[in-house]
Amino acid sequence: MAVIDFFDRGWRINPHGIAYIQDERNYSFQEVGELSWRVANGLFAAGFAKEAKAAVWADNDVTAWTCMLGMWRAGMTLIPVNGRNAPAENQFILDFFDCETLFFQKAFASTIEALRSSLPKVRFWVCIDAELPWAPSLAKWTEDHPSTAVRIDYYMDDVVTLAGTGGTTGAPKGVMNTNRAYQTFFAQFMMAFPYGTERPVNLAAAPMTHTAGMLSLPCTARGGTVVVLTKPDPALLLEAIERYRVTEFFLPPTVIYRLLDIPGIEKRDFSSLKYFLYGAAPMSVEKLKRAIEVFGPVMAGAYGQTEAPSSISYLTPAEHFVAGRIAPDDRLSSVGRPNPLIRVEILGKGGQVLPQGKSGEICVRGDLLMKGYYKAPDKTAETIVDGWLHTGDIGHLDADGYLHITDRTKDMIISGGFNVYPSEVEQVIWSHPAVQDCAVIGVPDEKWGEAVKAVVELNVGQSVSAEELIALCKERLGSVRTPKSVDFVAALPRSTVGKVLKKDLREQYWQGQQRRI
Repeated sequence: MAVIDFFDRGWRINPHGIAYIQDERNYSFQEVGELSWRVANGLFAAGFAKEAKAAVWADNDVTAWTCMLGMWRAGMTLIPVNGRNAPAENQFILDFFDCETLFFQKAFASTIEALRSSLPKVRFWVCIDAELPWAPSLAKWTEDHPSTAVRIDYYMDDVVTLAGTGGTTGAPKGVMNTNRAYQTFFAQFMMAFPYGTERPVNLAAAPMTHTAGMLSLPCTARGGTVVVLTKPDPALLLEAIERYRVTEFFLPPTVIYRLLDIPGIEKRDFSSLKYFLYGAAPMSVEKLKRAIEVFGPVMAGAYGQTEAPSSISYLTPAEHFVAGRIAPDDRLSSVGRPNPLIRVEILGKGGQVLPQGKSGEICVRGDLLMKGYYKAPDKTAETIVDGWLHTGDIGHLDADGYLHITDRTKDMIISGGFNVYPSEVEQVIWSHPAVQDCAVIGVPDEKWGEAVKAVVELNVGQSVSAEELIALCKERLGSVRTPKSVDFVAALPRSTVGKVLKKDLREQYWQGQQRRI
């Protein structure tokens, strides 16, 4: 199935049902489906070829999402753009990825107008919610195009998204993902998180241009409803769960931590929830236990990469428990078992498969994999070797088949000849009740080459000394992995999707010096 087929499946089985809700406005499958065909027919009329590059620059919005559906209908390649990014970052992505048409909200019009001269490949502009002198409104433009279906052949290896990597380790690369990759993602998701006769209600709280949008499509394919939050407001999120009886949604760990700090959250009604997904970054085991207490037995861990979208492995809600009790920390710190439609192995430096318990690079092969990096065959050849996607993540498989991520290859610290995996240290620091979040990095040291440093963000109104955290780590980890120093910051640097930017953090300490890894 092509990506657009998942929407059409829901449209077919629930044509007059509510597909989306935004700001108390209901959108039926029929309404959204017809508008998406008007967009597609308009793009055909404008002469855009199959796999031409297109983008939508908008906040969460049903009409903006419908434009993306229309682009897929036209066989085009979507460039996901996060409205929260710095304008220069989006300009780089759009230009380097050869964007030819851009749909946008009026709120971003002045920014985009200032960037137009630096986007010479964009030849067609549409404003989603207003008429501008240099861009027609979506309503005006689509009124001349029919909502009737046109036959177009979709192929499994068509590139449907061209997404920038997270940028946590350098300038973003363009990941070319196909219908085949997304079909595998959606199939694994629907197997891992089943429904009976109940229709799901998905809450799109994170940006729909990225994970939240793709995670909404399995719900849509089941004829369910997607509730769209237009801004990341915790109060609106909690209200939406109760009001619309939300059954599933996704948030990164940093946002979950802030939800858990809301006074009175234990008294809210989360009885409708079946699946509360967390991922995109490691999660504190202690805060995960707290989330289970607050939200119920619904937490679900997810591991994936842009290059293998969102479904390398899942830790299902049931796997958070053993014999009716919350599972041991070693299980909760895992990312679950590898999913069934792909193969996951731990490979050594020579490419050999390592036995259970041995740490090496997590590698993946199968239909989930990207087609490659855009205009970068050298980087593609470095990343996909003999059919194996090298994730850059270090980890191991335990005796029960659960996958554990120790760290990113570039984040590993070599101190005095010993390998120190930051995530092991971070789990200990996260366990302290005064700590909101932390990042462990290597900093220059004349004696050890690199010294372990913890950079800590505290909960509001709470305190802990550097000496206390160092003593806690030494007690649990021994002296080698214990931070030699602790810095406290008001806020850790994060990407727009909540990942801590360790490369930005390290740069503050490595200025003028060359790091070995």
